[in-house]
Formats: sequence, C-alpha cells, structure tokens
Amino acid sequence: MTACVPLDGSARVVRELTSRGYNAEREAVTLLAGADDPARAIERAVAAAPDDALRITEAHVRRGLSADGGPDPDPSGSTGDDPTGSTEDGGGTPVETKGSGGAGGGSDGESSGGSVGPAGGGDRSGPSTNGETPGGGSTTSDPSGDGVPTGGSGGDRAVGDRDPSARSVEVSGDVTGESTGTGEYGDFVSLFRDRFERLSRKLRSRVTPRRADAIDDLPGGDDAAMVGLVDEVRSTASGHRILDLEDTTGTFPCLVMKDREFFAETETIVEDEVVAVEGSVSDDGGILFVDSLYFPEVPRNHTPSTADRHVQAALVSDVHVGSQEFMGEAWERFADWFHTPEAASVEYLLIAGDMVEGVGVYPDQDEELDIVDVYEQYERFSEHLKSVPGDVEIVMIPGNHDAVRLAEPQPGFREDLRDIMTAHDARIYGNPSTVTLEGVDFLLYHGMSLDELMAEFPDEEASYEHPHRAMYHLLKKRHLAPKFGGKNRLAAEKEDYLVIDDVPDVFHTGHVHKLGYGKYRNVLTVNSGCWQSQTDFQAKVGIDPDPAVAPIVDLDTLDLTIRRFA
Repeated sequence: MTACVPLDGSARVVRELTSRGYNAEREAVTLLAGADDPARAIERAVAAAPDDALRITEAHVRRGLSADGGPDPDPSGSTGDDPTGSTEDGGGTPVETKGSGGAGGGSDGESSGGSVGPAGGGDRSGPSTNGETPGGGSTTSDPSGDGVPTGGSGGDRAVGDRDPSARSVEVSGDVTGESTGTGEYGDFVSLFRDRFERLSRKLRSRVTPRRADAIDDLPGGDDAAMVGLVDEVRSTASGHRILDLEDTTGTFPCLVMKDREFFAETETIVEDEVVAVEGSVSDDGGILFVDSLYFPEVPRNHTPSTADRHVQAALVSDVHVGSQEFMGEAWERFADWFHTPEAASVEYLLIAGDMVEGVGVYPDQDEELDIVDVYEQYERFSEHLKSVPGDVEIVMIPGNHDAVRLAEPQPGFREDLRDIMTAHDARIYGNPSTVTLEGVDFLLYHGMSLDELMAEFPDEEASYEHPHRAMYHLLKKRHLAPKFGGKNRLAAEKEDYLVIDDVPDVFHTGHVHKLGYGKYRNVLTVNSGCWQSQTDFQAKVGIDPDPAVAPIVDLDTLDLTIRRFA
C-alpha cells in the first residue's frame, strides 16, 4: 500500500508504520524521515523486513535504501536485527466491548451503556458502575462477529491519529534513587512526623485544633478540637468507640457515642491514619466527647483536569508472565488491537505492577511456574511488550511479584532489569508514582494495602468484588497505606511517599486481580483486573479473577471504556 500523502516528519513516519502493524527503532524513524522520498523509503524498508518481523530496524531501512539505489546515510550505529462519599460508583456504566468491538452488552451481567465521565461524582447519587443501570451509550460492533480484534500485526489500517510530538509525560512522588531509609529509629520518627504534618495541614482549615497536652489541662465542659494520628481504636463494653489520638505532645482519648450519625465511619478508621475531631471535654477532663469527625478527604468541589485533544490511555496491571496461567494469547489479541483503527487514539499504556510472576512469592508457587528463572520471565515479558506498537508510550511501576524490594514505597527496577526491557523504551517509575499525561494526573499504585482494608472493613465498604470502594477509602484518608505494621510491609523513609498530597484525576491500582471502577468526588478510580487466569493458590483463598480486560480512559473527557480480550 503506497502512502496517499507525503510524509514530512518523524510523527508521520511512526503513524504510517503503525498503520501497517509495525513498531520501529528510533534510528529507523530518523532515517526514514530524512529520506528524499519518505513514502518510498517506507515501502522499501517494509519490503526489506522479514515476513514475520514486527519491528522495522535501522538495518531494514538501510537495506531498503540500498536496494532502491539511494544513499546509505550515516553508516555508523547499530545494524543488528531486533526480532522485536462521599462515594459514587460512577456517573454511568462504561461501554463494555469484547476484542475490537464486542456485540452489545458486557459479560458477568454487566450492562452496556454510557461512560464514567468527569462529572457526576456526587455523594451516592448516580447509578452503579457494576452494571445494574444502563447509561445510554452504545457499544461498537464487531464486523467479524466473533469478538476477535480485526487487523493485528502486519495488517493494514487507516493512518492513525497518534502524534508523539503532542505528548507530555511528567512524574512526581517517585522514590527511585531517593530512598534514604536505614531502618533506624530516627527514620520511623521522621516518617510519622512527616505524615502527621502533611495530613494535619489538610484538616486545620476545618477545625481549630489544640495540642493533646493543652486539652489535658482544660476544665471539664470546655469545647475542644484535636488533629492526631490514630494510636488505637477500641470499643467499650456499651458499644461506643474510643479513638486514642496522638500528636507531637502526647495522646488523648476521644469517645464516639454509638448514637452519633457518623458512628459507622469509625468502623473504617485504622491505626496510624490522621483524623480531626471536635467536641467537649468530660467533667473530669479525662476524655473528649466527639461531636464531629473529619478526614483529610478529597474536596467536594474537586474538578479534574483534562487533555486539550482527544487521546486515550489503556490501563492494565498484573500481567504475570512466567505463570502457567498467564494468558499469552489474550495479551497478543490486546496488542493486536492497538494496530486497529479503533485504537488509533490510544497513545499511552499504563501498567500498575506485577509484570512477571516472580519466584517464591507465595507457598508452593514453583509448582505453578511456566518459567522458573525471574530474568527469563522479564525477557519473555519484554517479548510480549514488543507486540505493542512502538509509537505507544508505555509507563510502568512494580508490584509485589516484581524483582524489587517488597516494602513500599518500591523503587523502580534495577538497571539489569531495565536493560532487559529497553526494546520499547518504556518509562519505569517507582510504586507509587503520579504520572501526568498532557495535564491529567494519574496516581499509579500497585495496591497491596487493598488486602488490608478488605480484611478489616465491612463488605459493603471494601471487598474483592468491588475493589474500587476500598480505593475510595484511600482517597478519603489521603494515604495509600495508612496502617503501619499490618500485613502490608512499609519502609521507614524520612518522607512519607504514600501520602496523597495532591488529588489525582485518575487513581489506578491492580494487585487484587478484580475489575472495579467508579467515581469518588470526581476522581475516576480504576482497578484494572489481570492477565492471569485463576491459579490453584487463588482458588484456595477464594479469589475469582477478572482476566484479560483493559480499561481505556479518554483524557479529554475522562470517559471510560472496558475492553475484554478473553
């Protein structure tokens, strides 16, 4: 297929190659863009590539130019071949499709419909995103009728709209290269002091707090307010609840009576989070009777940012290459879908951890491994990553199965692992990180603390069936792992990297292998499922995964589409 229009830059070269199902080395793109006739140079480079190639290399371009009788510019460089609440469960139900289109409704009883858009994040006022209420949108049709993506590697499609020159990627909150924790006592003091100071600032605009030692000196009956870390939560014999709050001067007990309308909120308070209370001191001065309870929270008037153009990001997590249950064929269907016209606007792929299955992560894991060497697992993952078009910007963070320290915050991969995954020039950051794509803030967090909340909270507040509801609580507490010393391992850094300083526009997690999505005060929350079918270990612990799904976010509207590739 000869290009219909002249090519006048690297972006046009990338789009043309992608339309034919090819990735390309940067050196190859530079050579093609600088050719006298880029369109003809592309034709010759494609002809010079092997039939099974997915990636156009510098060597293919040079062979093509040489065969065309053209110059062989700049002979230096590589010539090797690369084989290549406050809560709201959404403002509508995202469109669900299968493969490249799907035939109407989603699976598992979910209805097709409208999108989870940027508005509609009020307090429990909208339809559920779990499919009970259609939202009025439409799904696309699958021309093949079988739900399998059309096109694919090497297939032709219209020139896409991907434009690398229009992209903007920034990162903040990444611990990589910044970790200073040694495990000394002073590190723990610094961590909790930093947490307290940063979260208490978010509460001081709502109350006028006194220090714990000052409240202790007040006469009975006086009004008082306090901001503190929760040292302990305990129930009385009568069913009331006592919060022991700690600040830099001491600890003071605060009693929430069971008849208070906000009493149920105390069921989701965990140790080490920061809250504020208002009330009155008891007659004997030994306790504070709580009349009001406050959390750091997302402001009710939060308005998310959006991109200035129509561009999309695919959100995935928990790929688990190396497991016997890794769904390689489904992943390749997903990668093939990137080469279709439907995916022309998908310019970003965000992976929220667990690229590989790892080794020794859980009991008897070796019996469920397809690849027993972790380096070989990453090499295989890199091969699967090559199936994604080279003009897609990939951002990834590690998870608990990856070869990094288990304690959060987790730095990005070591150089030896980064070297294995250089084929796609992926951006690799720590867990967590805030990645800003064209002005839209994505908070990426693998999600290990979700297990803790699901174990302790009532099912209606946090469960594996509705993982996004647990994410709401993290936003409410403005901390990604508020409980220190529980099941989730946390590192003592001088700065608390798990505090949510700035409200994100999109909150993306993984880890629990369940699909969940919704809105919390206009923050789009997405837990993106997995690419691993149920393992024997998961069956034993009662986890029924949602595999081979890819939530797609429109950056210009924050609408959400769920695509299925199983």
